[in-house]
Parts: sequence; C-alpha cells; structure tokens
Amino acid sequence: MIRSMTGFARHEDHGAFGLLAWELRTVNHRYLEVFLRLPEEFRALEAPAREAVKRFLHRGKLDATLRFEAAPELRPELSIDQELAERLARISREVDALLFNPAAVNSMDILRWPGVLHATRPDLTPAHEQALRLLDTALARLVETREREGERLRAVIAQRCDALEALLPQVRARLPQVLDGYRQRLQRRLAELQVSADPGRLEQEVALMAQRMDVDEELDRLALHVTELRRVLERDEAVGRRLDFLMQEFNREANTLASKSADGEITGICVEMKVLIEQMREQVQNIE
Repeated sequence: MIRSMTGFARHEDHGAFGLLAWELRTVNHRYLEVFLRLPEEFRALEAPAREAVKRFLHRGKLDATLRFEAAPELRPELSIDQELAERLARISREVDALLFNPAAVNSMDILRWPGVLHATRPDLTPAHEQALRLLDTALARLVETREREGERLRAVIAQRCDALEALLPQVRARLPQVLDGYRQRLQRRLAELQVSADPGRLEQEVALMAQRMDVDEELDRLALHVTELRRVLERDEAVGRRLDFLMQEFNREANTLASKSADGEITGICVEMKVLIEQMREQVQNIE
C-alpha cells in the first residue's frame, strides 16, 4: 500500500506511573531521519526507541516527543546531608567575620552546594517498558494516517497517469498529418518558384523529415513507463525512490519528444505531458 511521508499521531496513558504521552509528526525527507525529545528520566530509551521507529518507517523526517508527569508516589524523595550543611553554614559565618561588607548566605545557597541535597529516585524500569509499548501503538497509528494519505496520493497520480496515456495516441495520429502538410508546403513553394519537382526527390525530402520526426521509440518508452508506474503503485512496500526514478524517465522522454516536434499541435501535447509529469512528481515527493 502506498504511504505518504506526512502524518501525525498522539497516544497517551494515565496509569500507575502517571501520564505518559507520545506525540509523533512526520514530513517528507529523502531518508529516514529521527529526532527524539525525551524527559531526562527516559534518556535510556533513545536507542530502543530508534529501533522501534525503524520497524515501522522507512523514509521521512520524524519528530517524536515523550511527555511524562510522574504519579505522586514516583516523585523523588528529597533529603539533605545535615552534617555538610552545618559545616558550610559555620564556614560561611567565619568568612563573614573576615569581610568588611559580607553578603548574606541563604538556605538556597547552601542547598545548591554539591552533595547537600539528595534526591532518591524510584525505579522507573516499568515506566520505561510502558513508554516503549505506547510508542509502538503510536507508530502503528501514524502508519495508518500515512496510509490513508498515501491512498489519496495514489489516486491523484493514477488520474494524471491516465491523462498522460491518453495523449500518446494523439501524437501518433498527428504525425501522418504533419508529414502530409510538409509535402504540400514543399509543393506550393516549388509552384511559387515555378520549378518542376522531381517526384523522387520530393519523397526523399519527406522521408528525411519523417526520419527527423520519428518518435516511435519515445512514445513506446512512455507507454512502458505508464505500465510500470501502475504496477509500482500496487506494490505493498516503500516505493517512493522507485517512483522518483520513474518521474525522471518520464521527463527525459517527454523532453526528447518535444525536441523532435516540428508541429505546433504536437508541441502543445508535449507541454501538456510535462505539466502532468510535474504534477505527478510533486505528489511522488511525499511518498515513502
């Protein structure tokens, strides 16, 4: 199934650990690029979280944010090293006695001293495991949104592909008319100059023009690309890079076709083709 690279998902849980909430956003990117924003207590999850993302996504830029509000029983217990605090306070008074204009030292100054304040943190291993389970669920929901958007992209590309295919027989049908018109112009020009034309020479000139205008190969390749594009759109895997390559091939053949054109109507058809190819290319940029 075709997947878009843009999507959003949010999943949260109010459980025994408090609030755990993942928020995921993705946009298009050439490769898979992951940016994680984790609370300090969950820094150890960075590696397993990245591995989880790789199981679900292949391309795109992902911004993933984990929000954590601990339950009251999981908040750190605070205590102080009373002996160290008393020593610091005593030394502060001794220093004050040496100064002409001492600055007052408050309790927060003492608490900021390394080793005075201790925070006993509970074991958050169960919360880490729950956060990873929630991430899997959030990623699955993100994939669902990308698939829904991808289906819309597939429909748009398929519609442009049908329109492009409909232009190919118009070019083929126009070529004999262009050559006949060229033959008539040559005959009129020779008549204006009152020069008798050698029928063999005239047909040779028309044959040379037909050779210069021969676009059967380009039309055949465009038809093959249309068939391949439809086949790729039905594949159940990441096809964005393959589609991007196909768009380059479409452009190459359309440009060659336009360069060989010696007729305004065919040139107009080529312009229409290039517009359709560009519209498909823009949509392909968002496909995983």
